[in-house]
Amino acid sequence: MKTLLAIGSNMGDRKGYLDRAVEELGRRAGEVLAVSDLIETKAYGVTDQADFLNGALLLETELSPWDLLEVIHEIEADLDRVRTIRWGPRTVDIDIIFYGDRIVDEEELHIPHVDCYNRRFVLEPAARIAPDYVDPRTGKRVEELLAELENKE
Repeated sequence: MKTLLAIGSNMGDRKGYLDRAVEELGRRAGEVLAVSDLIETKAYGVTDQADFLNGALLLETELSPWDLLEVIHEIEADLDRVRTIRWGPRTVDIDIIFYGDRIVDEEELHIPHVDCYNRRFVLEPAARIAPDYVDPRTGKRVEELLAELENKE
């Protein structure tokens, strides 16, 4: 299943953490088909923290969405991610944005990612590597979602 993931880091060797996250996703979760360039952005939510490096990757996986989430949490923990403050500083953050055409609305897992439509730091890198990926909730392509967000700003 093709899945679109967002990655970010704002602690320590940000690029190093993201490179290692991509490497581990390829080793543990499936085949990494494409990785975007990284962009530097201001923090979202809790804004009194260091800037983030953000990117996106397209992954071909045989894991279920729940198994993929478990692997993501393991990779984050292995890369020193500590969950103390929601939207707080982190060595690495990996989010499932889209998983094929699946829609999942559960307490621990929301696909499409619940706030992706408001996050330029998600949509901009995603549009660079998967502009035609269709959001199953809206039926719009990623590049259309980015254009809509840009028009709101």
